[in-house]
Amino acid sequence: MGKTIAVANQKGGVGKTTTSINLSASLAAKGKKVLVIDTDPQGNTTSGFGVEKNELENTIYELILSECSIKECIINDVIPGVSIIPSNVNLAATEIELIGVDRKEFILKREVEWVKDSYDYIIIDCPPSLNMLTINAMTTADSVLVPIQCEYYALEGLSQLIHTINLVRERLNPDLDMEGVVFTMYDSRTNLSMQVVENVKSHLNQRVFSTLIPRNIRLAEAPSYGMPINMYDAKSAGAEAYMSLAEELIGRKEG
Repeated sequence: MGKTIAVANQKGGVGKTTTSINLSASLAAKGKKVLVIDTDPQGNTTSGFGVEKNELENTIYELILSECSIKECIINDVIPGVSIIPSNVNLAATEIELIGVDRKEFILKREVEWVKDSYDYIIIDCPPSLNMLTINAMTTADSVLVPIQCEYYALEGLSQLIHTINLVRERLNPDLDMEGVVFTMYDSRTNLSMQVVENVKSHLNQRVFSTLIPRNIRLAEAPSYGMPINMYDAKSAGAEAYMSLAEELIGRKEG
């Protein structure tokens, strides 16, 4: 049975989308079958896989509003082993559209149940806010992976996010687990990066991935070519780091 992971942090610019794209591609490179669900109205994960997001008939927006089935909005094999439920700016209207809808926190979960067994991993890229889309991602997910940028305010947002995860666990999804924190934009030349890592480890100890995702120019360039890093530059430090993160994740599931 597949594992569903929500990639979440209400802070923007911490590497959520970069992690969703490149972790998915790395898992696929390891022979896993992956479905990526883009729940961010910016649709950057969608375009990061080379999908023209503004020309789509069926996206997660139509799925949430029951205007299409989940199979109708999955784009199969955007790269070998990775399929995607795409998103675009239409999704920004979801909050308003769902006012008064019964059990609206579980819409995505109900849909994903239809296809869950077809994939080894389902990776959900969450928007940079704790809204109804993020809640839907967390009710659907088995666990939450939190990318954290190695910067001074990293811990501030983390406690709020953990509080949200705990609330969702209490009220909506008792099986929700904290997959762990992954550090992004790590710069080994700065004391700050090392201090942030040590600080978070002292608060969360076992819940921290040992893989550190470095600051890497190639990683920043790849989305503009519509490719994950392992296809854009497989020898780059960024590609090696995400491959290592995928191995760590697989080891946890199978270990």
